[in-house]
Amino acid sequence: MGHSDEELEMDAAGSQGDELNEVKRRSRATWAAGDFDAVAELILDVGEAVVGRLGVEPGERVLDVAAGTGNAAIPAAVAGAAVVASDLTPELFEAGRRRAEAAGVELEWVEADAEALPFDDGSFDAVVSTFGHMFAPRHEVAAAEIVRVTRPGGRFGLCCWKPDGKVGTFFATIGKHTGPPPGVTVPPPMWGTVDHCTAMFEGTGVELEFEHATTRMDFTDAEEAVDLYETKFGPVVMAKAALEPEGRWEPLREDLLALFEAESEPIDGGLGFEAEYLLIIGRRPA
Repeated sequence: MGHSDEELEMDAAGSQGDELNEVKRRSRATWAAGDFDAVAELILDVGEAVVGRLGVEPGERVLDVAAGTGNAAIPAAVAGAAVVASDLTPELFEAGRRRAEAAGVELEWVEADAEALPFDDGSFDAVVSTFGHMFAPRHEVAAAEIVRVTRPGGRFGLCCWKPDGKVGTFFATIGKHTGPPPGVTVPPPMWGTVDHCTAMFEGTGVELEFEHATTRMDFTDAEEAVDLYETKFGPVVMAKAALEPEGRWEPLREDLLALFEAESEPIDGGLGFEAEYLLIIGRRPA
């Protein structure tokens, strides 16, 4: 007996849902691997910059989406805001709490999917994300959630690696060895393009501004950079675990070494890796 069009659509939706759930399960495992906080320390300035650019003020309610260990959440709390740091990977919160305590602030840590934020509409005066929301597989869903939880008249600031920048090349290098992402996943660096971001917020009424910026990661040499990423940064930790038993890790490692050697600039005491990103400022109409 054949299946009706409705039944086929339901089967397809169920299959896609299963794939999406598996993508998110693997994503949580990936970011829990290694020691993300050690990598986040390389880009602390970005969180401070976006909080400053949004003009976060005392008493405001701020949400950090895919907060990791709090690169933007903690500076927002230091500025006097009431902050919620949310992430799909709660294993990161312990390091975040240590950093918050060292900074002398308290904030709320909430396990949350960027595509299904557990907050009421218009709950926050400001929403931030530093290279976190971009890893949600369905960009248009994450964008809609960011707009939904931002109050009318509120604003958001999103920092996204550019696909044609050095970090975009870094991820492309990994992908060359590990293969393409699942079909339900939009490549994260697409968030770093103006056209893609404009399309993601089309029809929301949000006013967008775009700024191009850089952050510099400093290393003693390329070997130190690759050693850090292969032992601390979840996506590379997981790539190594998958490729090494098949004898395919060393070619990727050599490519990463070559990338850091070719794309870094000499600085006092080592190398500086200038990483380009797009800052998206959005404002909801009042």
